[in-house]
Amino acid sequence: MAREASTDDVPWLTPAQLEEWVALATLITTLPSALDAQLKRDAGLNSFEYHVLVRLSDSPHGVVPMSDLAVMAQGSPSRLSHAVTRLERAGYVERMACKEADRRTAAVLTEAGRKKLEEAAPGHVREVRRLVVDVLTPEQLAALGDAARVIVKMTAPEVADVIFSRKRPG
Repeated sequence: MAREASTDDVPWLTPAQLEEWVALATLITTLPSALDAQLKRDAGLNSFEYHVLVRLSDSPHGVVPMSDLAVMAQGSPSRLSHAVTRLERAGYVERMACKEADRRTAAVLTEAGRKKLEEAAPGHVREVRRLVVDVLTPEQLAALGDAARVIVKMTAPEVADVIFSRKRPG
């Protein structure tokens, strides 16, 4: 028989904490949906595919081992494999054997993929500005970024190590 969990020792959220948590939880669901809709409408890509292209574009020679790309794009190996298959069919990405002797496969950004990213990026950046950057003060944006980095380090340290190791602009 399962033991009932006691709620006596749960550190329940205060009303103020609950209000902020609800706001964050709502943001976590609504912002990605809005950004995904824009990318699908304007570029024919979903957000994950777009971020795969971005991560490849940011890498030397546009080549990244699939296992590393899964971490960089914040998806499972299976999800990445399906996305890369779709991007391959569109001619944006190719797969190749890694030069190392470890039998890994790498994803390679093609010239068509680079062009697709260059076409998709302006609309995506406009949407990011419209929904986030332009509605926050510089101080709010900096605080949001700081908070996001702290939370990502707790939820996905391996992602934080890869994503946040890049130098910040400015």
